[in-house]
Amino acid sequence: MSSTRHLLPAGWAPPIGYANGIEVNAGRIVFIAGQVGWDAQQIFHSDQLAPQFDQALANVLAVLAEAGGEARHICRMTAYCCDKPAYLAARRELGAIWRRHMGEHYPAMSMIFVSDLLDSPGKIELEATAVLPTPRLG
Repeated sequence: MSSTRHLLPAGWAPPIGYANGIEVNAGRIVFIAGQVGWDAQQIFHSDQLAPQFDQALANVLAVLAEAGGEARHICRMTAYCCDKPAYLAARRELGAIWRRHMGEHYPAMSMIFVSDLLDSPGKIELEATAVLPTPRLG
């Protein structure tokens, strides 16, 4: 069974909505490729950021579930967004979507703003790394 510990150096203010770092003891590592806001048939149902974030996060969790994992196993997530004003305007809504899928679990995270994504009309792409308890594979 793997265990994790959030890393917060002495004197640092606690981060809001992410962890500065996570220490993991053992387990299986699952790398999840960038997931965008389309469905299982690669169809976008919205060109808006919040619904795409909702779907992209659900896609990350679907890939993770295929390995037997859960949201709590995600240790690192990177978000690539091509619409900073939309992101800033939707932060409260995105937070509610996050809590619906992830609860109060906040991995080490990075938000990177980019000029565009490969898949149109994609607004956000999420990639993640998870560490699951050992057995399985194959």
